Amino acid sequence: MALRLIFMGTPDFSVPTLTALHGAGHAIVAVYTQPPRPAGRRGLELTPSPVQREAERLGLPVRAPVSLKGADEQADFAALDADAAVVVAYGLLLPGPILDAPRLGCWNGHASALPRWRGAAPIQRAVMAGDRETAMMIMRMEAGLDTGPVALSRELAIGPDETAGDLHDRLSRACADLLVEAMARLEAGKLETSSQPDAGVTYAAKIAKAETRIDWARTARSVHDHVRGLSPAPGAWSEFVDAGRTERVRILRTSIATGTGAPGRLLPGGPVVACGEGAVSLLEVQRAGGRPMSGQDFLRGVKAPDEARFT
Repeated sequence: MALRLIFMGTPDFSVPTLTALHGAGHAIVAVYTQPPRPAGRRGLELTPSPVQREAERLGLPVRAPVSLKGADEQADFAALDADAAVVVAYGLLLPGPILDAPRLGCWNGHASALPRWRGAAPIQRAVMAGDRETAMMIMRMEAGLDTGPVALSRELAIGPDETAGDLHDRLSRACADLLVEAMARLEAGKLETSSQPDAGVTYAAKIAKAETRIDWARTARSVHDHVRGLSPAPGAWSEFVDAGRTERVRILRTSIATGTGAPGRLLPGGPVVACGEGAVSLLEVQRAGGRPMSGQDFLRGVKAPDEARFT
């Protein structure tokens, strides 16, 4: 006997879970997602979220409220008479009446080894911090920020050169697998939880624009982790000065290299940039308005390599 589920999610990360739960035979009575956003060059076209597009493909009813704080929205949610709600990167606060409405609770897929990296940007923060491992966790939601008891988890190693985008895709697939398992156990009355430890709590704040700029005075390892933690979006960047011209360049992929020099300087022998300690090799960069290119292709366009530098 399938569960009556409400699914709540918005970005690409959430889509595999929606597809998997639908494929597992559960009755998804409504899909909640963020409202369509302006897109296109002039921002005149409203684009539905990836979750909305998938829900429509599956023939599922979609709701996209701006907020869930109103009494009418909360009453409409409760009227769905759901057994449980599954929440994966939804992006809106769930007030108490929403959390309390489903008979068997609201269950969240969170992409970190809780209680480390509670909050909005756990994948990017883990990579930026140089963490060597993370996890996908399924927890029962409560009023606190990602404080609920954990039901299932899967540990994932983070590769030394893996970007946040690479890790995002692996965690998304793990989330789908774990939530299908969690809902099967919930249906059978066998889903148990355990409280999160009090020690080791850290918070994954949203990425601010001001912190995306690269500080070449940091160590090569720190610069490398910063770059891969922000790749592909929003992207780490730096201003590049060449033959008196300054341009903004996004750095998408790097590797640790050898060499010393003034921080930000191009070093001989390839697209290698000196850091405060050590150096990094530019594997993939993107000029403003251009497509991603290799570091070697970028270097071929430099007019004065002996004087060129990142600031």
